[in-house]
Amino acid sequence: MSTVALTLQNVRPYDGGAPVDVVIRDGVIGEIAPAGTVSAEGETVDGGGRWIGPGLWDAHVHFTQHVVRRRRIDLTETHSAADVLDVVRRARAEGAPLIDGMLMGYGFRDGLWPVPASLEALDATVSDIPVVLVSGDLHCGWMNRAAASRLGIELDETGLLREGPWIELQHSFDQSGALPFDAYQDAANAAAARGVVGVVEYEKTDNITEWSERTARGLDALRVDIAVWPDLLESVIARGVRTGDIVDERGLIEFGRLKVVVDGSLNTRTAWCWDPYPGMDPGHPHACGLESVPIPELRRLLTIARAGGIEAAVHAIGDRANTEVLDTFEALDMRGVIEHAQLVRDEDFARFAQLGLIASVQPEHAMDDRDVADHHWAGRTGRAFAFGSLHRAGAALRLGSDAPVAPLDPWVSLSAATARSRGDRDAWHPEQRLPLDVALAASARSTLAVGQPADLVITDGDPYAADRDELREMPVAATLLAGRFTWRQI
Repeated sequence: MSTVALTLQNVRPYDGGAPVDVVIRDGVIGEIAPAGTVSAEGETVDGGGRWIGPGLWDAHVHFTQHVVRRRRIDLTETHSAADVLDVVRRARAEGAPLIDGMLMGYGFRDGLWPVPASLEALDATVSDIPVVLVSGDLHCGWMNRAAASRLGIELDETGLLREGPWIELQHSFDQSGALPFDAYQDAANAAAARGVVGVVEYEKTDNITEWSERTARGLDALRVDIAVWPDLLESVIARGVRTGDIVDERGLIEFGRLKVVVDGSLNTRTAWCWDPYPGMDPGHPHACGLESVPIPELRRLLTIARAGGIEAAVHAIGDRANTEVLDTFEALDMRGVIEHAQLVRDEDFARFAQLGLIASVQPEHAMDDRDVADHHWAGRTGRAFAFGSLHRAGAALRLGSDAPVAPLDPWVSLSAATARSRGDRDAWHPEQRLPLDVALAASARSTLAVGQPADLVITDGDPYAADRDELREMPVAATLLAGRFTWRQI
């Protein structure tokens, strides 16, 4: 059997050591030795003294929604309902492209709007065609009457639809079949250009079929760890698929976990908390947020998954949600992932490590949401987005973006995790910063060591010498997946 080999010469590990040569054989690191001391094998690439480390992973994406975001009106720079309406008005006047006959936008955040969303205001702006605007956290949509009629839903005076009903509706018009294959290919290549070798896919769809089809058609820039939602859980079990199984012929798609969403989000004031949100009547049924999936149902789903050899990843943002999910994993003696863990009680941090659970967190969310957290979680933000507390308590961490909510770019996450600031703002709760070595380890699934997969990134700068903004914009010279270049500028 022939060996496919590649030799990377004169590259420097992130740990500050002397330059080395790395010999790759059949997709695996076969040898690492001081530069100039090994016999080159296969193609030889001179790294020119650049830095090398393990390829990066994004531990939480919604890939179809990441792809489709590029086709929607950009609302990310809006700060009020009036701002949003101005953007929508201009887009309609300028003939912005429609998606399936609808004018669609993405990225508004209404958590601090001085004037709330209004159905009448959106109707007064555009009434002749359906308008659907997706919130930046994906947990809410703002629509006009034409959209409500087209989609067969009823709206209240705000025009907003939140959580369960909205999420189901959103997935009905975010079908991947409506997007060209090239759009997925371009998005995967763009991720590879930022050093990404793999993503964890939480799209609510038949990920086994759709991702297997994509790799069969040639999308090979990423490894993908895919999830299943409750509606398809039993069918996946019936197919005999288990956590860790490779489900495509290219060997790039691995089946991961059951995804369950237990509560809402901070921006929509639906994250399930122990304390009421400001201004809410304590007697209101959702004064403290909401329980999207009742805990008895969560326990039932996780029991079914465990019996079928499938691990679980549970979305929990509010502190009440995190406590209840921790309790559930403990009661079932089950390992898994808690996604987001944005607000955690002090007494619960240590339980992540004690129960062997992974905290999958999105550092850029702390930068996006610091003001809304200061308002809606006033007095509690010392334990919000508390990556430092989780790390000090011994929790295993994974970093991601929740793309399209934040950029699918691990360097952005690394900067946010280690600096807790961006732009001209001071660090927000700097005690919750992560050390860079911890953040890098939480952004990878391999190491630079003999016997490890040759999933690698080569950078033009040294991450350990980079300041906050240099880390965020880190130039990537090359990315390799199993010893194969997926991005290359050397």
